[in-house]
Amino acid sequence: MDIQKRNNVRVSGSGDVTMVFAHGFGCDQNMWRLLVPHFEQRFRVVTFDLVGSGGSDLSAYDESKYGVLHGYAADLLEILDQYASGPVIFVGHSVSAMIGLLATIEAPQRFLAQLMIGPSPCYVNDGDYVGGFEREDIDDLLATVESNYLGWSSAMAPAIMGAPEQPELGAELTNSFCRTDPAIAKHFARVTFLSDHRADLPKSAVPALIVQCSDDLIAPLAVGEYMHRVLPRSTLSVIDNVGHCPHLSSPSASSAAMESFLASLAR
Repeated sequence: MDIQKRNNVRVSGSGDVTMVFAHGFGCDQNMWRLLVPHFEQRFRVVTFDLVGSGGSDLSAYDESKYGVLHGYAADLLEILDQYASGPVIFVGHSVSAMIGLLATIEAPQRFLAQLMIGPSPCYVNDGDYVGGFEREDIDDLLATVESNYLGWSSAMAPAIMGAPEQPELGAELTNSFCRTDPAIAKHFARVTFLSDHRADLPKSAVPALIVQCSDDLIAPLAVGEYMHRVLPRSTLSVIDNVGHCPHLSSPSASSAAMESFLASLAR
């Protein structure tokens, strides 16, 4: 298996510690372009595309394997085996934060820390748990994705991005969504929005940073607070940002939260 081709892996920077970045739904590794330069002076940096996204090998997409997030976690561990010889700091946005969580449970010895940007273990409200959506909301969302993916992308991407003062970012996310193969996007949307990894949170002992936006349509503040309560060795950092992609709309605040957390680990 050619892992580089499968996941369009790119390596930059240098250092004893490897920092690995994984993007969210409908995105690709280009979404990290504002954060990577900040870290590649001190770390070996690895970026890649989830199979089915960006420049990955679409022929490698298997609905059975990727019908659960564990399939992506297995890919991540294979990438680490090939591209990271030392300790790893994993940075995951949105659904990739849960992919990273699963990988830390499977191979905790590989990870120095996990940095989660806009994570959510479950998007559906359930009793006292506030995920941000009722089940019928998710069902309606998935039905729209199934029937009119491009129309859904054009309507939803700007709302997901937020950043009202930077409309070009909403347009960029729309274009990213629209470049994704519709059949794969429909399947991945179902896997993403119906996943429930709340029971996995207590299983990960790897130090974690939760970067939570003050106003996030996809992962509201209650989700970040819940994760901080349940996830061992976690730190919650709430940044002033409207939207679900602070690494694009508020990169300085995002990198500052990351640096503060990494400094606390060093101490």
